[in-house]
Amino acid sequence: MKNIQLIIVSCWLLGAAVSAVAAETDSSRVDSVRATLEKWVETRKVISQEQRDWALGKEMLNERIELVQQEIDSLREKIADTEKSVSEADKKRAELVDENETLKNVSDSLSETVLTLETRTKELLAGLPAPIRERVKPLSQRLPDNPEETKLSLAERFQNVIGILNEVNKFNGEITMTSEVRTLPDGSSAEVTALYVGIGQGYYATADGKAAGIGSSTPEGWVWTAANDAAPRISQAIAILKNEQAASFVQLPAEIQ
Repeated sequence: MKNIQLIIVSCWLLGAAVSAVAAETDSSRVDSVRATLEKWVETRKVISQEQRDWALGKEMLNERIELVQQEIDSLREKIADTEKSVSEADKKRAELVDENETLKNVSDSLSETVLTLETRTKELLAGLPAPIRERVKPLSQRLPDNPEETKLSLAERFQNVIGILNEVNKFNGEITMTSEVRTLPDGSSAEVTALYVGIGQGYYATADGKAAGIGSSTPEGWVWTAANDAAPRISQAIAILKNEQAASFVQLPAEIQ
């Protein structure tokens, strides 16, 4: 469009110049022609400058459009990445919610289990002989009286129960001798040697071998019963375990509840 305008202007100027030359022959006509030509040259310069400016502006505009397009593409890519991250986060959140619900159900189940174990362990302790109850006392004291108010974690509560049962199981597989003070049937107190066969049966005898007793576990707890007639045999078994006598077969009375 600009080239067409340039051609039209050029033709018009040339035509004007020719007309001026043809109409006038004196110096004033020469001056007029010169002035017209100068205007034509100036017009060409202006047109050329505008063409250069337009080309430069077009180039700058194209570069700007390309830059903006790159920014748009970058933003679209970031939006896509963000949408993907949000989707993954939603999926992860859903998985965590499901996992939390599963853990809550497991925790509730474990709470019921440990409560049952604690209750049965307390019942077991009540029927155990004094030495093993004293041995596990640091752990048994940690068994909560009110599970709803305890500050112990489930792991700690399980550890307490397991620790107690391990010690009880160990004691049950051994023959244990201790020195104790027992109240005799006549009301007097005497130092005796007590012999425990596991957690189910126990015996004691005085040093002079005149008084003896049999111990057993009952629903009401550990109970000692006088058995003076068995004192010689119980004293013999104790002496053998102390390596004071040679090993031999000794029949001891037993009570089965």
